[in-house]
Amino acid sequence: MRIYLRSSRAAFTLIELLVVIAIIGMLVGLLLPAVQAAREAARRMSCQNNLKQLGLALHNYESVHRVFAPSSMPIGGAENQPWSGQALLLPFIEQGNSYQLIDFSVGYHAPRNREAFPPFGVSALRIPVFLCPSDINDRQRFSGDGDPQHYPLSYALSVGQYLIFNPINRSDGGNAFSPIRGRSAADFLDGLSNTIAIAEVQAFTPRFHDTNLPTSPPTLPEAVSASVSGGAWSPTNGHTEWVCGRSIHTGFTTLFTPNTVIPHTDGDGRVHNISVSSSREGRSPTEVTYGIIPSRSYHPGIVQGLMMDGSVRSVSETIDSGTWRAMGTRAGGEVSSYSP
Repeated sequence: MRIYLRSSRAAFTLIELLVVIAIIGMLVGLLLPAVQAAREAARRMSCQNNLKQLGLALHNYESVHRVFAPSSMPIGGAENQPWSGQALLLPFIEQGNSYQLIDFSVGYHAPRNREAFPPFGVSALRIPVFLCPSDINDRQRFSGDGDPQHYPLSYALSVGQYLIFNPINRSDGGNAFSPIRGRSAADFLDGLSNTIAIAEVQAFTPRFHDTNLPTSPPTLPEAVSASVSGGAWSPTNGHTEWVCGRSIHTGFTTLFTPNTVIPHTDGDGRVHNISVSSSREGRSPTEVTYGIIPSRSYHPGIVQGLMMDGSVRSVSETIDSGTWRAMGTRAGGEVSSYSP
């Protein structure tokens, strides 16, 4: 006679299975923010390292030339493509081979500077140290023909509060960097440790340039759009040209605090967070360049900045506007100590 034994193993009931799935979902929900926070902390440290390398580059440039790099180096001829201060730092950020191939006497789109960097030219090069790992727009900008034309950057030079450059009397914005003229350490009467040199910006920022702006700056971000008349509009092209010595691409101003939202509604009803420049540096021998170009970051609540002494600081977006402007000036005589 055969005896059949029933298995003592029991399967999960539907309720038990649902409970297990719910517990797993809760654990994932608890762990995901921690994983994201760890990744952001790693990206923030990498960003700080980029800024430290740029600080070393600034001071190595100063050791060689006895002045810090200008924000913009003009060229002769009709190309009207001034080179950026960032481009002048190339030999000090392990880009010496590229630097040697560039002809700075002509523009970055000149045939010889395209042929030296085939197939799309020097302006389309990606320079890793110029890019924050948190920037979501680490990608090429394409021409109207669909070819790679420019590469953006995440770190801009401090060029003024509102005034950037007056070509008539050669006055600048009073911050760390000036067009044409490199500043010596002696020019920083407020002290190198109290003056911000470089801060983060977001690539592919909506922008106006070559606009008409009032001589006195708007007092509120919401008033900026109404103060703009004329000029060229792009919903994407700000801070997309690391080679270009115009502040709308490679500079920032300290009129408004970090991560300030400056709203502009376009003709289709879409709201953009904009930057604005009047006549771009070098474009006119008489028109003054003003700029409302905030420092902006993808790090939550902060931007990271490099001081002129080479130290790196995280600056809260809630910083007092007077303190932020004082950090910008090189010889304003303000007390600008800041601790995040």
